[in-house]
Amino acid sequence: MKLLLLLSVLLSITSKEGCHKSKSSNTSFKGRLEVKGMCMNYTIKVLEGNIDTSLVEGKWTDETTGKSYSDVFALGSRCTFPSSIEQGDEFTFIIDTAQVQNCAVCLAYYPTPAKHLSIKVLDK
Repeated sequence: MKLLLLLSVLLSITSKEGCHKSKSSNTSFKGRLEVKGMCMNYTIKVLEGNIDTSLVEGKWTDETTGKSYSDVFALGSRCTFPSSIEQGDEFTFIIDTAQVQNCAVCLAYYPTPAKHLSIKVLDK
């Protein structure tokens, strides 16, 4: 009987922590595709939302164009990013904490910020 009580308490605590974690990882942000470089070397700017500043580059300059950007990151989720989103388009996204994605992407170089984030687009 004591074992059942202990198990139910542990399950209750675990399920509350699980709910809390998923809630924080579902915070949405508004972003814009700033640079649609070849081979999915994309740079995204955070427009709205309280994102952890350690996850994005506060200032980054595209060495190809010389143009500077703030609050940007390189796309880490190349396999699932919608192909319909064009440079300059704004969209809502969440940070995707899923496992590493594996898909075929060409390896041509185009500069991107050093910080990469995997995201899931919610709407365009």
